[in-house]
Amino acid sequence: MEWIDALILGIVQGLSEYLPISSSGHLEIFRQMLGVDLPSDKVLEFDILLHAATVLSTIVVLWPMFSGLCRSFFTFRRDDNFYYVCKLLLSCIPIGIVGICFKDYVESFFGNGLSLVGVCLLITACLLAFAHYTGMREARNSSGTDMVPASRGRDITWLDAFIIGCAQSLAVLPGLSRSGTTIATGIIIGDKRDQVAQFSFLMVIIPILGEALLDLKDLLASPAAEQSAPIGAGPMAIGFFASFIVGCCACKWMINLVKKGKLIWFSIYCVAAGLLCLLWH
Repeated sequence: MEWIDALILGIVQGLSEYLPISSSGHLEIFRQMLGVDLPSDKVLEFDILLHAATVLSTIVVLWPMFSGLCRSFFTFRRDDNFYYVCKLLLSCIPIGIVGICFKDYVESFFGNGLSLVGVCLLITACLLAFAHYTGMREARNSSGTDMVPASRGRDITWLDAFIIGCAQSLAVLPGLSRSGTTIATGIIIGDKRDQVAQFSFLMVIIPILGEALLDLKDLLASPAAEQSAPIGAGPMAIGFFASFIVGCCACKWMINLVKKGKLIWFSIYCVAAGLLCLLWH
């Protein structure tokens, strides 16, 4: 992989991780456009690195909230922050089961063309549209207007956290947006928009960092495999920093967009992108 390819893919990941348009799907699209040909295991390895960079950008952008959560949880202070972290952990159970039991099966979907990406983008579009019109209908019924205040809805409950976690476990397929699926699910079941956006971005930290640490352990245990890997240290570093910097900007932007109820525009985009993938294939 050339450094320019890694830079472009890093920028794509930084933008698409937070926008509900599927980062894995867009990485696959741009790999096809750039002619980047990697084995499926190396595709997933590079994608996990880019996801780790955007996780770091989430921590930076949401640091005031993140630091408070860590203080409460690790000092066992039984306050709202402590139970919020417990809800995040609960939401990670479904994706943990998928990662442990079906990792090889999930890996087989990466690097295999755009037909699956196109179908999953269309599914993402349907979810976003349904969430948008559900939110609009409820706002109209409660206030008589089409305004969608970020504070409308309920706080995230234990059951909500688990349901959103189940939605995240389905979004392992390339083209099915993780942020789009989890945010749309939270809105559909009646959670507050501002809360569900932050919850969606925070809940991915644990599974992504866990996967990254496992990959790092395997890499350190197999130095020969590192030397023969088709992805060099330079492109990996460039992709990581590009994803991190762009991700910091996109995270702030997306939280504001969710509060304003602008998901329908991403639904339209996903329809167009999905159809183009199917036609291109």
